[in-house]
Amino acid sequence: MKRLVREFEFSPEQREAVRALATASGLTETTAGILYARGIDTEEKLRAFLHPSRENFLSPLLMRGMCEAVALITQARDEGWRVAIFGDYDADGIGACAVLSRALRFFGIEPYVFIPERTDGYGLSVSAIDRIFDDFLPDLIITVDCGISGKAEVEYIQSQGAYVIVTDHHELPEELPDCIVIDPKLKDDYPYDNLCGAGVAFKLSEALIGERAYALLDFAALSTVADSVPLVGENRDIVAEGLRRMETDPHPVFSALLGKASELSAQTLAFSVAPRVNAAGRMGDAASALTLFTSEDEEEIARLADRVNEYNAERQKYCEELIAEVRARVAAEGPYGNIIMLAGENWNAGFVGIAATRIAEEFSRPTLLFVRRGNTLKGSARSIENVNIFEALKSCADLITEFGGHAQAAGVNVSADNFDALRQALDAYIGSHYAREEFLPCVYVAGEAEGDFRRIAHELTMLEPYGVGNRRPLFYTEAERVEAARMKPDSPHLVMNMGGVDLVYFNGLKDLDILKSDVRKQLVFEYNVSHFRGKEYVKGFVRCVLYDGATGDVDLDAFENAVRLMACPPAVAEYRSREDLAKFLEERIAACAYGLCVVTSDRRALSRYPALAGLDIDVFHLSSGSCTNTVLYAPAPDCDLSAFREIVVIGSPLRLPPCGRARIIAESTADMGGLFDVSCERETLLRVFSHLRTREGLEGGSYAELARLAGGEFSLKQTVFALAVFEELGLISTQEGRLKFIRGKKSDLSLSAIYKAVGSFREG
Repeated sequence: MKRLVREFEFSPEQREAVRALATASGLTETTAGILYARGIDTEEKLRAFLHPSRENFLSPLLMRGMCEAVALITQARDEGWRVAIFGDYDADGIGACAVLSRALRFFGIEPYVFIPERTDGYGLSVSAIDRIFDDFLPDLIITVDCGISGKAEVEYIQSQGAYVIVTDHHELPEELPDCIVIDPKLKDDYPYDNLCGAGVAFKLSEALIGERAYALLDFAALSTVADSVPLVGENRDIVAEGLRRMETDPHPVFSALLGKASELSAQTLAFSVAPRVNAAGRMGDAASALTLFTSEDEEEIARLADRVNEYNAERQKYCEELIAEVRARVAAEGPYGNIIMLAGENWNAGFVGIAATRIAEEFSRPTLLFVRRGNTLKGSARSIENVNIFEALKSCADLITEFGGHAQAAGVNVSADNFDALRQALDAYIGSHYAREEFLPCVYVAGEAEGDFRRIAHELTMLEPYGVGNRRPLFYTEAERVEAARMKPDSPHLVMNMGGVDLVYFNGLKDLDILKSDVRKQLVFEYNVSHFRGKEYVKGFVRCVLYDGATGDVDLDAFENAVRLMACPPAVAEYRSREDLAKFLEERIAACAYGLCVVTSDRRALSRYPALAGLDIDVFHLSSGSCTNTVLYAPAPDCDLSAFREIVVIGSPLRLPPCGRARIIAESTADMGGLFDVSCERETLLRVFSHLRTREGLEGGSYAELARLAGGEFSLKQTVFALAVFEELGLISTQEGRLKFIRGKKSDLSLSAIYKAVGSFREG
């Protein structure tokens, strides 16, 4: 279950500073507080942040190596040198090539542009350098988005008689290449060090051709977003100006890729354009993306845009297939360790990073996926927020052939002989260095929703572009029973109104039962302002629903699920005394954080087992697929428990949703607390049937809801039980959210599995 975490808390002194900032700026304290917490704590910083533009650009000549680079490139132009650009195959590298190649043409140099394919490996290599010399014989090679770690390769270029300028933005190695180097990470007078590769190429272009480089900001903006560098400082100015250019005078490539996008934002670039650029490299044709971004021929651009769109569709298909295969492997082997680490013979190396990201998110633990190439396994590692995978790999360096990356992502190669040893070592390291709480995904909120919703929504649009380092603020609102409904029949999306505010929950159907229950919950949402056909719409987009499963009166809903499950055959279980079961749970929970699900239909039964006190309580459905040890109260029949290793049943009948191969353990003396305290008498059920006939047409999404609305002389449990039996026999239908009687239908109670099971349960 996710944790709700506040992004910031203010001391009384800081709260006063926020009030002063709000007063000076005319903003609400809500918006001023968000800005203050993000380091925008003066009026000067506030003006720069709220009005990102080229006016805030820093002088490129403050960068170390910039003056020397301009002098050498000027000499190259004046003396007619042959100049090559060497880039990377991702959206940042391709964008950097697009920026610098155009700038050099403005400057008077027609460059040769080269990028390797993904199979060639990242960055400078002797084989790639040889190909450049075979094709072009350059006098000067300028790298973009790579080269800072290529000391030996730079020496090789120089040995061939060419000069080298390295422009990069990655972390500095212990030894720099012996050439002109431009990297914002270097110690110099340039006050900003978070530019991406294309951002650095833009600064070099700015130094070469001045304000004419501003025409290239759309390329720099795309790369800045695609490379996930923080959208603060100069990056924010680059992206804001680039987006303006895309809206007013875009290069043909952006017109082709964006099409008729209704809204243009950093998110549009991140989730629509960048994946298509990267897809070409993943499909082994980065050259097409490079030509697309460096061409001026609109027919060629249109043709190549179609090609990268096709590549992206193929990439999505292959990625989904790979992710499905990985999920199946995880389910078969059991996600019970501190890491997930798998290898495949025929996996595509271009997709394993994407798949690892998805699996890490779904199972909430670091994931490493490898492709076998002979005796070598080449892999991608992706981590969760609180676990530094780079440090974990570093601790196992003696088992690894090669690795590199950062806290959240890394590339790693290992010999097949060391694969299992590496998996065990990583699992042990992470288990000993991180508490179990650190594996719980967090939802960061700016605070509780309060104040003028419409005004705050408008103010928050001023904080765009959002992205890394400037996340879109989320808020929460407390709720109990929420009158949520489908957006339209059969839609997975929900709509609701809270305090006069319209909320939309895309793909929220899975949480409908929780929303309509009395469980205390928090709805986490973001403010949204949109325009359609000249009208403005201000809404909240719900991102998740968090709840405390130990609270709220949901006994009737729990009873409904228990009744529904009586249609399932009894589970085969091993029985333990309460004393033995308590000991088992204590030892099992202490030994492993994964693979145990405790099922109950009576939350009071949990108090019999102190070891369960620290576990989250899910209600009706599992809140995540991570297979973390959990308590599940009143499981719905469509809840899938098959990923768990053990299922312990307390205070609940042995009727369960799908459990796969799980070992099932139950109390030998179960106390159901009068769970099925209903009458199975035929006359009683006939009277309920007659009463319900008078209430035909009632709208309700569950038996419990219909029972509350139907009223009558019977207990709510009796009505729920009757509804379940009648629908199983085909006498009624509630499938469309409305009570409907099937005319002319007759049946016999003995044909109802639910009726027979409950009757047998009561007798036994």
